[in-house]
Amino acid sequence: MLRAVRARRIATATMFSSGGLTLLGASTVGLLYLQAKLARRVVGVTHWSAPPVDGDYGNGDGPPVSFVMMGDSTAAGFAVADGQQTPGSLLASSIAAAADRPVRMRNVSVVGATSRDLPAQLATVREQPADLAVILIGANDVINRMRPADSVRHLKEVVGELTSAGTAVVVGTCPDLGTVRPIGWPLRHVARRSSRQLAAAQTIAVVEAGGRTVSLSDLLTDVFWDNPQQMFGPDRFHPSEHGYAHLAAALLPSACLALGFLPQDLPPQGTDGVLPVDRAAVAAAENAGTEVNGASLAGRERGPRGRWATLVRRDSGDTESATDGNGEPAQPHPEAH
Repeated sequence: MLRAVRARRIATATMFSSGGLTLLGASTVGLLYLQAKLARRVVGVTHWSAPPVDGDYGNGDGPPVSFVMMGDSTAAGFAVADGQQTPGSLLASSIAAAADRPVRMRNVSVVGATSRDLPAQLATVREQPADLAVILIGANDVINRMRPADSVRHLKEVVGELTSAGTAVVVGTCPDLGTVRPIGWPLRHVARRSSRQLAAAQTIAVVEAGGRTVSLSDLLTDVFWDNPQQMFGPDRFHPSEHGYAHLAAALLPSACLALGFLPQDLPPQGTDGVLPVDRAAVAAAENAGTEVNGASLAGRERGPRGRWATLVRRDSGDTESATDGNGEPAQPHPEAH
């Protein structure tokens, strides 16, 4: 179980100076190292050339909505050959349809990027501020054992500069690496815990900087686990075009809300009310598809425990949340995608 105080300490860089989550015995470390080597061997290498995706999407009246996609290989749409199947292109087309306005997209994401690489991506778009930035980052931070405090510091600085320039920011937090089939136990448990802990800390940092987050967590666990050949790409690590479509669908409502567009057919949603951001962050990390955004309470944005936030749960179907009563992933609705 994640703890709000731990997530906040990571977000404020006062914990885990060594970058580790726990003190592990030598035998456990050796087993994890062996499992990691085996997983890398099974995943393999996929050679890929990014298809062209920058340009205008959709049509309609009014000036184009400026949209920039930032982050790692997931943001780039790694392993798909058709640019229209990348998450950025799917989002751009859907936002254009929702707004009845064209969307002008730039994708500056880099395969293999960590949060440390975000400032360089920001530098490429600084002279042309966007209306919306969507950032997908975190998986490589966990894989490369980057200090969580360093990860969130880079992310917070980038989000802060974007929001100060008038850009609405939506961050898809670190996904659950425990869903990757080549990763076995106990490495899968460590990967899952590390992923969710980073996601919670990312949420605190992003909301404090004026953005909003969407928890990717185990959003697609059941779908990916039951249909690995369809949902994973050729390297068995990155999503396929079907997986990217699910990912874009999860991000779309928050992107539209951030821009002030509210389609009438949004999935059902509920709110847990206004909470301290650290509590909202931990709850979101455990419930995929959940949005966390800044809020005010009694006219104030901050309380004794920091920024106030709203926790909004969006469901794709009939389930009340992303987990069942036992904390296991809920079964997706048949029409989820």
